[in-house]
Amino acid sequence: MKLENTGIDNKVIDLVPLDHVMGKHAFIRGENWDYERVTYDYKINSQEKNVTYYIRIQGEAIEGDVDRKDAVIKLKTPLLGKHYYPHGIEYGEDENFPKNLIERANNLVINANEELEKYNK
Repeated sequence: MKLENTGIDNKVIDLVPLDHVMGKHAFIRGENWDYERVTYDYKINSQEKNVTYYIRIQGEAIEGDVDRKDAVIKLKTPLLGKHYYPHGIEYGEDENFPKNLIERANNLVINANEELEKYNK
């Protein structure tokens, strides 16, 4: 599901401060090799058997190169997903997310966004 109205959508930030701030807020950048895209995930454990939730924030380089760490990243709308072991993560609107989880996810993104605001181009 999309986490709308967090303020992070379309934010444009240099990669180095973006990595720093996201790391401070426990969003881990995926180690996938890509010149043009970044993905930050925040893991939320669940009491449900074999279920883990993730907040995913994706971004795309609008200039520079992610690998060289000189990229300028435009962030996309965050997603809340539910990982079903061993099948993978589902982000669909048909997924049922507890209301308190949605509130927590929104607050985590909003808190990171507040700190990112000073780096917005």
